[in-house]
Amino acid sequence: MNKVLPHRLSRRERQIMDIIYARGEATVAEVLEAMSDPPSYSSVRALMRILEEKGQIQHTESGAKYVYKPTETWTSVAKSAIENVVHTFFGGSVESAVATLLANQQMRPTDEELSRLENLIQQAKSKEQNVPEEGTNE
Repeated sequence: MNKVLPHRLSRRERQIMDIIYARGEATVAEVLEAMSDPPSYSSVRALMRILEEKGQIQHTESGAKYVYKPTETWTSVAKSAIENVVHTFFGGSVESAVATLLANQQMRPTDEELSRLENLIQQAKSKEQNVPEEGTNE
């Protein structure tokens, strides 16, 4: 089964995935109830079957109902999406991606966020310095 990248899902598929991630698991009826401007029950059921075929969700049976869960964690999906954006739009340059975010006034980090980012950068530098070189026995 080939995984479909989250950015390749339709608007409705993405909406369903967001609901399932928020809840941890959901039935068709629960997804339908949580949707804004929902389609019919059978349309949601069909979309969830498609998501299952795409490898995004899996179901278990609970009585007469199917309960759907994501096949990957939200963190794993988010990491994959970020990697795809960095490679697609920034040629793989993390520096260019971060510079673009920092230059965007609508997404400008708060002073607290900038402090946390500085700490993360320092941690990343420390990890690089502590990694033994190839061929050494450290």
